[in-house]
Amino acid sequence: MPQLFITIAAAFGFISVALGAFAAHGLKGKLAPNLLAAFETATQYQMYHALALLAVGLLIKHQPSSWLTTTGWLFVAGTVLFSGSLYGLALTGIRLLGPITPIGGACFLTGWLCLFIASVKLIK
Repeated sequence: MPQLFITIAAAFGFISVALGAFAAHGLKGKLAPNLLAAFETATQYQMYHALALLAVGLLIKHQPSSWLTTTGWLFVAGTVLFSGSLYGLALTGIRLLGPITPIGGACFLTGWLCLFIASVKLIK
């Protein structure tokens, strides 16, 4: 499991940088400012959680924990739902994708809560 999270984290990081560059060089002036801002928010949150997922993968390698595994999957789901829905909304304008974003945000929040619980349990 830790290697899978590390691999997904690397992929998410790569995609975040690539899409951030695409936004800066290919989308500026082509998207409305609010849609460009949404796209940029998606790349930022994807990178934050790529780094967090990398840390989770490394932590699991040294201290396996079901809480950490749950954290990792919540970060993966959050990235796909949160960032994915914002990318889709920004590029297509399909408003139906908007309600998916908060579900991804809830996955992020729950993942951070699980990481907190894991850290408290590991300290004991």
